[in-house]
Amino acid sequence: MRRHVQESTNRSGSKDYNVTAEMEMFSGADYGTGQYFVHFKIGSPAQKFVLILDTGSDLTWMNCKYRCTHGDRCRRSSRKRRVFRPDHSSSFKTVPCSSRMCKNELANLFSVTRCPSPMEPCAYDYRYSDGSSALGLFANETVTFSLTNGRKTRLHNVLVGCSESTRGQSFQGADGVMGLGYSNYSFAVKEANKFGGKFSYCLVDHLSPKNISSYLIFGSNKESLNLTLNKKIRYTELVLGVINPFYAVNIKGISIGESMLEIPSEVWNVNGIGGTILDSGSSLTSLVQPAYKLVMAALKLPLLDFEKLHLNIGLEYCFNSTGFNESLVPRLVFHFADGARFEPYVKSYVIDVAIGVKCLGFVPAIRPGASVIGNIMQQNYFWEFDLVNSKLGFASSTCS
Repeated sequence: MRRHVQESTNRSGSKDYNVTAEMEMFSGADYGTGQYFVHFKIGSPAQKFVLILDTGSDLTWMNCKYRCTHGDRCRRSSRKRRVFRPDHSSSFKTVPCSSRMCKNELANLFSVTRCPSPMEPCAYDYRYSDGSSALGLFANETVTFSLTNGRKTRLHNVLVGCSESTRGQSFQGADGVMGLGYSNYSFAVKEANKFGGKFSYCLVDHLSPKNISSYLIFGSNKESLNLTLNKKIRYTELVLGVINPFYAVNIKGISIGESMLEIPSEVWNVNGIGGTILDSGSSLTSLVQPAYKLVMAALKLPLLDFEKLHLNIGLEYCFNSTGFNESLVPRLVFHFADGARFEPYVKSYVIDVAIGVKCLGFVPAIRPGASVIGNIMQQNYFWEFDLVNSKLGFASSTCS
């Protein structure tokens, strides 16, 4: 699918990648969720929504009332939550269920085979690994961006989902999901290609109120972000197209303090039964065994003097944090195969869950399978996904 983009050009008519597109983003802490939200404008005229920033999925969708009319039923449903109204948009166009696109190309996006008549919309039942799902129909729409030069641009014929029902608690506080995963119809891949093949974000502290914001950026002009980077940007290989639709990285190991943990190499083998992915839509970091067991054992040791708390919140080790100081905990480092090192802040793996309560922010993952670096582990870092050169850049930052 091709999209027309109104782009800034220099005098020779070539693309000017110094102009980048941006969307404001913020933590969902005020809404009681561990997700990050991004402002999204869609339709003609534009309707405004708040979507979950998710590099772990590849469908962008919003709550929607496709068959809504102007009667009382529509007005009642609109009061309960924000919903996209296709009947209010002149650019909304559904994908026919009889089309090759529906039958073949959208199969990986959970398109359903039901097609009662040729021009009926192509439907989907999009499923997430936590058991939540969204049901709706595919359409092409127009998305409005702000540019860093102060102008706006409209991107036409963007594939989106119009979700008429959802299941699960994953979407709390949001109007839908922005799927930034790596696939042919991913919002990130299609739009990054219009702005130099890169997108980036910087996640503020996950407990920040919604008035503390940063930006999701499409493009490569980091100077326009006005971010304070505490260190020089480091780069490692971004493994694309192997564990679809995820962004995978080659991890060599994890160290705690100065000691490298004895984790079997197959745990990290992205081309085998393991590997590691970055997922902005998962709050916690999950590690497959025995990586999980070894990391937890090493981090528990300096915490044994604190009262252990038995809480039913899905985390194995929590404690009374009265008197706690981060200097007590040895630094955890992810070592990449090409020599780069990611050193998250202590607060990103010894996390606050309530006043006076902290927990080790890891959960076990099923083996065989991939480990996941979640959004809390990524907080206060700038992350740049270079899809053209298959590179991941990162640097610590306040993100404001």
